[in-house]
Amino acid sequence: MKITKTWLRCLLVAVILFFASQNNSYAGSFPVRPGSLLLSPSINYFFANKGWDSLRTLSPFAAGGQFRSTSYSLYTEYGISRRFTFVALLPYVINNYHDNNGYSNQTNGLTDLETGIRYYVANINYIYYFTVQGTFILPMYINNVNLGYGEKGAELKASFGGSGKLLGKNYYFNLENGIRQYFGTYGPLQDRYTATFGLTLDRRFKHQVSVSLGGFYSTSTLSSGYDPTHIASNKNFAFNQVSLSYGYSFGKRLSLFLSAGKFINGRNTGDGSSASASFIIKPF
Repeated sequence: MKITKTWLRCLLVAVILFFASQNNSYAGSFPVRPGSLLLSPSINYFFANKGWDSLRTLSPFAAGGQFRSTSYSLYTEYGISRRFTFVALLPYVINNYHDNNGYSNQTNGLTDLETGIRYYVANINYIYYFTVQGTFILPMYINNVNLGYGEKGAELKASFGGSGKLLGKNYYFNLENGIRQYFGTYGPLQDRYTATFGLTLDRRFKHQVSVSLGGFYSTSTLSSGYDPTHIASNKNFAFNQVSLSYGYSFGKRLSLFLSAGKFINGRNTGDGSSASASFIIKPF
């Protein structure tokens, strides 16, 4: 039972942060016009029945354990001026773990509210854009370690994106790297990175596909071997993932994106698969 609970807590931390990172780059490096509002509600599903330990050895969860998580989130970006936008992200998760021995655990609730300011540093011929973003992290829960660290934090992220033509198709790309620090005791330092490349499939810009490669590295002065039955000890983990997305534009103000992702390697985390659906809404 101790092994089962250890994996559960390790996986909870990684998957919650995974969903947060997936919903934090809708506009990427491309600007939102002053006075314009972008809304993106989304749903994400994650499943894992095996994982990597601290030595990166992959094995099934004890007693046929399975972890499922569904995350609902709302991302918002508002154009303050030509250089600045306000961004916010609020996720709600439902996590469930069970095994063949009858052990079951379910947790649900709001996780961490993220609010910040994005600054558009420069552009090259209005084709390539450089941005930086500062984000403040505020937990929306009290004394519930299965929903996150319960600690305030901050992140500084840099992005570079652009678009052009390739083999007669319009393409776009976006590169992001964010450094995050939680302020509590043994608060982890984290590096989150993503590279995305997409193609528009038709002249009317209605259909597009994209592929992303991203990762997450978290480290803390709290060693990975420190009392692994408590979630606070699971602050040292890493993973890389690939994902494929399809997007359809119903018009200038509404788009739908469908994505599927897979972890390709990791440490102290689950070997998970994910699927998501999100809308991009521009009411004004």
